[in-house]
Amino acid sequence: MSREPRIEGREQAGQGAEAGALVRYLSIYAALWKTSVTREMSFKGNFILWIVVELLWFGLQLCFISVLYLQTNSIGTWTQWQVVLLVGASSFIQQTYQAIFLSNCVNLSELVRTGKMDFLLMLPVNTRFVVSLRQVDLGSFVNGAFAVAVMVYAAGKLHLHPTAAQFLGFLALCAVGILIHYSLMFMLAAISFWTVRAQGIVWGYYNLFNIARMPDEAFRGVFKAIFTFVLPVLLVSNVPVRVLANKLTSPTLWLVLLGMGLVCAVISEWFWRVSVRRYTSAST
Repeated sequence: MSREPRIEGREQAGQGAEAGALVRYLSIYAALWKTSVTREMSFKGNFILWIVVELLWFGLQLCFISVLYLQTNSIGTWTQWQVVLLVGASSFIQQTYQAIFLSNCVNLSELVRTGKMDFLLMLPVNTRFVVSLRQVDLGSFVNGAFAVAVMVYAAGKLHLHPTAAQFLGFLALCAVGILIHYSLMFMLAAISFWTVRAQGIVWGYYNLFNIARMPDEAFRGVFKAIFTFVLPVLLVSNVPVRVLANKLTSPTLWLVLLGMGLVCAVISEWFWRVSVRRYTSAST
């Protein structure tokens, strides 16, 4: 009897199991979304207030760019509307990250300190999945939509007509940027397994997001090297916008961004596993 039907049967069984696991995790995430919506709608005033606060902050950033360009015609090779496009893209990346991951990274230290990590470790799902995606900040999606509107307006001012490849490349690089932010911040949050409280470290990195709103050509020397290769906040927003605005003359930058995304993801996963092994149950 041929062994090929057996091999094919095993492959099909494996594929079926993977598909079943994917459906299961999607259903779990849908349930987490439902819980987040219920929680947000229970405090509508707070929900609306934070949207307004974030929009005011975003508006102040755009005003700062306007004032800056009253004194100069360009920053390096970046014109005013190209920088507005950059600010919009940076806000879009930040708000998307904030919507999905930020509150979960910040709350990791509380899970460790209070012993609630015990419960999550006992769940029959991947612990990092639950820790990373327990809560969703719906207001940030609204603010992200305003950032997209600013990008569309700036692109109109620049008379940009991106191709499908440019648009898809932009979205893919934004996704890589979000992955980098998540990997680095989750790794910083995992320090709580050593220090118990790590919110200050997490928020410190979050504040560095503001650097991503400026053109990379505005920086020089060691400062630029650090925020390009060590904490790649400049790469995260500048490279996608360069693709969209036809400012990318070489594939080097987007290859570096993809490489940084892969490296950050691998190191973050390794550090997470090392950190969990250090965790001492609150019940012991």
